[in-house]
Amino acid sequence: MSGVSLLKETGPREVFCGLTSIVWLHRRMPDAFFLVVGSRTCAHLIQSAAGVMIFAEPRFGTAILEERDLAGLADAHEELDRVVNDLLARRPEIRTLFLVGSCPSEVIKLDLARVAERLNGALKGRVRVLNYSGSGIETTFTQGEDGALKALIPLMPPTKETQLLLVGTLANAVEDRLTNLFKRIGIQKVFSFPPRQSTDLPAIGPGTKVLLTQPYLTETARALKDRGAEIIQAPFPLGVEGSQLWMEAAARSFKVKDSLVKETLEPLILRANKALIPYKNQLAGKRIFLLPESQIEIPLARFLQRECGMELVEVGTPYLNREMMQAELELLPNNTQIMEGQHVEKQLDRVRQQQPDLVVCGMGLANPLEAEGISTKWSIELVFSPIHGIDQAADLAELFSRPLHRHDLLNQKQLVHV
Repeated sequence: MSGVSLLKETGPREVFCGLTSIVWLHRRMPDAFFLVVGSRTCAHLIQSAAGVMIFAEPRFGTAILEERDLAGLADAHEELDRVVNDLLARRPEIRTLFLVGSCPSEVIKLDLARVAERLNGALKGRVRVLNYSGSGIETTFTQGEDGALKALIPLMPPTKETQLLLVGTLANAVEDRLTNLFKRIGIQKVFSFPPRQSTDLPAIGPGTKVLLTQPYLTETARALKDRGAEIIQAPFPLGVEGSQLWMEAAARSFKVKDSLVKETLEPLILRANKALIPYKNQLAGKRIFLLPESQIEIPLARFLQRECGMELVEVGTPYLNREMMQAELELLPNNTQIMEGQHVEKQLDRVRQQQPDLVVCGMGLANPLEAEGISTKWSIELVFSPIHGIDQAADLAELFSRPLHRHDLLNQKQLVHV
């Protein structure tokens, strides 16, 4: 373990719920549909997060739990069956239907696993119905993807073939580039999970080596190990260094020659480091405070400190899987303070006391902090953006330089006005 300071606090939290992950999952698997079983508040959240207009036909929706359902005066199971049947009649292209639990459905103890089992029997394989929880009672928003992927794993066919499996949602263009790089160094059998079609699931077995692309897939990784897969321990592919170490870990696992890996990656590294220079000039020496929300805070902190020269005031994370984060923790400076969990009022007090140059936080905290003169970066934007891989390092740095640039421009205008 590195010399970082690992602390933990509990109390009131400020995070999005796991329903938000539907926004990127439904884009990844266009033959799937995500039906949230929840309240009108759940529907408004997803609609707002996705930016979908009222007349659009997205691949998600909400089965609204009314007051009578919540009070136990109506048969929620019967009503849900009706909604599902109407949906499938209107959208025959759906191949996988996810029933997504919410805070309201969990409060009234609606057993969606039982509902999914009953519907699978009635539909006789025409559509497969799965369920997972997107509730925000005890989880944070990226764990929605973890739940969805874990629900798919029992459907993955078995194999003994030696193969590489990239696990975690990536933008299609980023996935294509990474897959091509692995094939250039000699790893030919490369698959992705989740796939681009929900019914085109990769096989899994003792010969499968898993390379995680996202650090919040704890349950998914555990379920893949139970199917016999090997999890490759590596930093996550954020920034030049992290992406290089991530690919080198896979190469070692497949016994690829170091010289071939170096020959393949070196031109990309040189180009990426050159592209990083203007952003590093702006970010170097700036102090950053990362509030916990997405679970990608530690890899981001490593990138910002080591490649951009930023000073880490505090690195918050909702949950800390020490085994999964081992390689990341060893790359952080010894004096880094990592806070697992959240007491939002205490953390905000520390933000105000430390007065960092930039705070990474949820949307609900960003505007109040901006009003106090503290520049912020929405953490959810970092999950939506294509930031993985060597080629994306400059784009990732630009996401952090942008609010600082905006802050400088606003201050100049205020000075001129005075």
